[in-house]
Amino acid sequence: MPRAFITGITGQDGSYLCELLLAKGYEVHGLVHRPDALGTSNIAHLVHDRKVVGKQLFLHNGSFEDATHLRRIISKARPHEFYHLAGQSSPRLSLELPEATVDSIGMATLRLLEIIRDLPEPPRFLYASSSEVFGSPPHSPQDELTPVNPTTPYGAAKAFSQQMARIYRIAYKLPTCSAILYNHESPRRSANFVTIKVARGVARIKKGLQKDLVLGSLTGRRDWGWAPDYVEGMWRMLQSDPVDDFVLATGVLHTVEDLVRIAFETVDLNWQDYVKFDSHLVTTVEPVAPCGNPAKANRLLGWKNTVPFEEIVRRLVESELARLD
Repeated sequence: MPRAFITGITGQDGSYLCELLLAKGYEVHGLVHRPDALGTSNIAHLVHDRKVVGKQLFLHNGSFEDATHLRRIISKARPHEFYHLAGQSSPRLSLELPEATVDSIGMATLRLLEIIRDLPEPPRFLYASSSEVFGSPPHSPQDELTPVNPTTPYGAAKAFSQQMARIYRIAYKLPTCSAILYNHESPRRSANFVTIKVARGVARIKKGLQKDLVLGSLTGRRDWGWAPDYVEGMWRMLQSDPVDDFVLATGVLHTVEDLVRIAFETVDLNWQDYVKFDSHLVTTVEPVAPCGNPAKANRLLGWKNTVPFEEIVRRLVESELARLD
């Protein structure tokens, strides 16, 4: 039975990846930072399944700050594949907490790379990087050869981790790689992302629980995909030989206005009757839009995003409506 280790297993991507690997017959190990919150996490349904926990799924309490304990956990698990998905996930928050961001992302990745380097049989290692490493890119769409030019501590920490994974692949001949991930959504996305803010607001307005949806601007553009597709891409990356870095994206841009319009159309409402604006919520507008070119993943992994943007938005709104029923 193949064995995999996932950091960030309770997050959006980690939970979908866990389900995917369990379905493929893996023994899955996950690092948990807050065991008291497992019952309400994205893997709560698995935690309560006695046929899975302790038999095919094993959860380990631990912190990236304790490298010695991490080494013991990973050495005992003996994974064939390692997916490092954990870390602070907000570029905006990183501007307020740069040191904590760099430590939770950059130094955590370095500690893990050092641990797997010392294992008798190092696992294939995937780091979940981000399009934020490109910052203000010189062109659109971006691909694996686009210059790294981060503009936030979050992007810089992601770039450091991505480069370290590449260095360990070259210098130490380890099977380490990075998935350069563009925005990918699901009902398990945290509420601080605009997709969930919009979907939740629309659902509450439809149910009569909220009057308005307050946003900063409708002009922002993003390359939005479906999260379960992206974890499938990560798995495919570690099945390739040799491992390499890949951009996982749709290659299609949509505006926040597109998001809002489709969300309100899902509940048969006109968005212009409910949306208000607050200039304090406006984020920096990128001169070049963050749009990824997935051609390499299409060609070498046979991977592509399978859910159209309109369907993603509908699923998010319907999920939020179901939460309110």
